Amino acid sequence: MRHEKATLVLELARRLAASAEGLSTEEMAQGLGVCRRTAERMRDAVAQVFPQMEMVQEGVSKRFRIPRGLDGFYQSPTTEELVELTRAVETLRSSGHVNRAAVLEGLDHKIRSALKAEHRRRISPDVDALARAELTGIRAGPQPVEDPALLASIRRALMGMCQVRFRYLGGSKPGALRTLVPYGLFFERMNYLVGAEGNSGQPRNWRLDRIADFEVLDVPGARPEDFSISDYTARSFGVFHDQMEQVRLRFTGEAAAEAARWRFHPGQSVTKEDDGSLIVQFETGGMLELAWHLFTWRGEVEILSPPRLAEVMVQELRRALERHGAQSATALVANTAQA
Repeated sequence: MRHEKATLVLELARRLAASAEGLSTEEMAQGLGVCRRTAERMRDAVAQVFPQMEMVQEGVSKRFRIPRGLDGFYQSPTTEELVELTRAVETLRSSGHVNRAAVLEGLDHKIRSALKAEHRRRISPDVDALARAELTGIRAGPQPVEDPALLASIRRALMGMCQVRFRYLGGSKPGALRTLVPYGLFFERMNYLVGAEGNSGQPRNWRLDRIADFEVLDVPGARPEDFSISDYTARSFGVFHDQMEQVRLRFTGEAAAEAARWRFHPGQSVTKEDDGSLIVQFETGGMLELAWHLFTWRGEVEILSPPRLAEVMVQELRRALERHGAQSATALVANTAQA
C-alpha cells in the first residue's frame, strides 16, 4: 500500500475511534474525499488492524466505530498539529478571548504531558521554533472582554436545554429583564448569545458584554432540531440580520485577481468574464456591514445588485462628507495657498 493510502487508513481509524455513534460508509468516503468502493477497502483494512471495530445496525443502514479509543502509538500529535494549537491559543488570547484561550491551553498541556518523554524532547524544539516564527494577524480595534462565569453558565444552559433570564443593558429597553431559549454562541469582534425570546421562535443576537444578572432557569428550553448556528450566521454578511438579498459584485483591474482568492460568503459563486473582470454572487443580509467592507476595495468593485446595497454605500458616503467634507475643503484651500 502506498504511503498516502496508509496515512488515509490511519486517519479513518482515528475518525472511527472519535465518533460515539459511528460512521456510515458514505460518511467515511465524504470525510476522506474518496469514492465509496475505496472507503469500503479502507474500512476493511482498519478492521484487520483493529479487530475491536464494531458494526452498529440502524434500520437498513450500518455504522462502524472503534470503541474505547486507540492506543497512544497511533495518536501521537505531529509537530504541525501542536504548532497550530499553540497559534490558536495565542490568537484567542490576543483577540481578547482569554477564557477560551485558557481552555485550549489546558488541552495543549494535557496532550504534551501524555507524550512519551523521548517523543516530547524530539518535537518540542521544532514546535517552539515554528510558533515563534509564525503569527496570525490580529485586527485592530476594540476587543471583547470575556466573563468566564457567564460563558460557563450559558454553556450549561445549552447542554441542559434550559431557558435563561438576564438583564439586558442594550436594545430598545435597556435594563429590562429578558427570558429566552438559548440557541448557541457566536464569537466575532464582539461575542453574542443567539436565542429566541418568548414564543417568537425568531433568534436574535444578544451581546455578552451587555448581559447582567444572568441565571439558568429550571424550565425546559431547547433550540429547534433544524437550527444550525452556521446557517444562521451565513444569513448575514456580518452580525446584523435583515432582509436576504441576491448580491452581485463585479471586480475589475488588479482587484479581480485579488477577489478570486477571497471567500466573501460560504454560498458564493464566482464567474470570470471575457474582459478579465470577476463576478461574485451570493445571497445574504447585512447590507450595512457589506457596504463597510466594500469600501476597502476602493473604486475597483461595482455593485450590480441589489440597488439597496448601492443606496447604503451612498448614504454612508454622504454622512462622511457631511462630517468631514467642509474640513477637507478648508484644508485643501489652505495647502494650496501655502504652496
